[in-house]
Amino acid sequence: MSDYLIDTNILVRLVLPQDPLNPVTAGAVDELKRRGDKTCVAAQNLIEFWSVATRPAEVNGLGMTVEKVKLEIERIEKMFRVLDDFASVYKRWKELVTSHSVRGRQVHDARLVALMLEHKIGNILTFNVDDFARYPEIGAMSPQFLSGART
Repeated sequence: MSDYLIDTNILVRLVLPQDPLNPVTAGAVDELKRRGDKTCVAAQNLIEFWSVATRPAEVNGLGMTVEKVKLEIERIEKMFRVLDDFASVYKRWKELVTSHSVRGRQVHDARLVALMLEHKIGNILTFNVDDFARYPEIGAMSPQFLSGART
């Protein structure tokens, strides 16, 4: 049994039944739960989800209303444990971005890794596996890989 952080790009696909990646995403989450793996999200994931979901579709968002996003977040909170943010996450994040020379937008992924390490969570389910390759302390798995492992 393993622990998995569910990345924001997974959450986005889960709430969009029309998304071509929804079936593989939902299947991967179902497989984790079937295996008895623990699944969780960070407050950061929910904040990122809110940003994407409320952004207009014409600028790569989902164009949802605030009311709809609030309902989706409440549904996500019921599906996955929400991790507490510790003060020690910042210190761990600072060590990671320095030791791995992280720049630009990748600093947000480093914060997720810092939170994972503080909570002793070894894996992340994400469509951006390559973004986490620099961190040997964790494993990154794509929904496609997990779904392929079932067949």
